Amino acid sequence: QVQLVESGGGLVQAGGSLRLSCAASGRTFSSYTMGWFRQAPRKEREFVAAITRFDNTLYADSVKGRFTISRDNAKNTVSLQMNSLKPEETAVYYCAADRWGRSAHGVASNYDYWGQGTQVTVSS
Repeated sequence: QVQLVESGGGLVQAGGSLRLSCAASGRTFSSYTMGWFRQAPRKEREFVAAITRFDNTLYADSVKGRFTISRDNAKNTVSLQMNSLKPEETAVYYCAADRWGRSAHGVASNYDYWGQGTQVTVSS
């Protein structure tokens, strides 16, 4: 079983930045594809970014050029640097792990493990 714990959420003004981190337990973290998703109130969970064990990345069109996903296999962490944040990006952000190490993807049902989420609030 893999446990994922997110941190780094908070309140930021529009145009500001936040860096989210996700710490993973387990010895096979380096082989997982890792993803970030978000869910705003009364909306469906949506894909944000993913990174493979080879550091191949994929981003939702809405965050390209503003968000950066990265991983540190030595520390079992994956991070999401978020710049130029917008109020509509207020949501709970979730870290997820695909234990099969698929190519970077945004299919939530193909992620096996999920964190509890961290709240990001962007004020206007």
